[in-house]
Amino acid sequence: MDLYKASERLMAMDEAAWERHAHPISVYSRMILGLPLAVLAIWSRAWIGWWALAALAAVALFVWANPRLAPRPRSTDTWASKATFGERVLLARETIPVPAHHVRMAHRLAAVSAAGVPFLAWGLWALEPWPTAFGMALVYAGKLWFLDRMVWLYEDMREREPRYAAWLR
Repeated sequence: MDLYKASERLMAMDEAAWERHAHPISVYSRMILGLPLAVLAIWSRAWIGWWALAALAAVALFVWANPRLAPRPRSTDTWASKATFGERVLLARETIPVPAHHVRMAHRLAAVSAAGVPFLAWGLWALEPWPTAFGMALVYAGKLWFLDRMVWLYEDMREREPRYAAWLR
């Protein structure tokens, strides 16, 4: 099972959503707010009980709507835009092959993020700040490095594939 493709299907990303998601506002707001808001929503069960599920649903709606609400970027020559382009390139690797070293690193960095999930889950279940923070740090470290690697992948592939080069303006 390809987790990258499953994530894309879950988010129901079409061409218009991908284009808007390339706006730095979309990338940075999801990156900065997505996980902390989800953690806060889950943690809030200690204060608001079952209403925490409504808070979590609101966060899920924000994560889903975010790439659809951002404006179309005027310029895509930014780190954030190129990171989303790299994600698209990685997702299309079955049709347009990418260098194996990029795929291996993407898997490794996803594993770094995944390594934070048990700590995060434990911290949230036990309402313990330190495992929660440690888990979040691992998730973020893997994700940010992954995004940086996606910029590198995009830069490599736009020289090989005219469709990818056309995304840059």
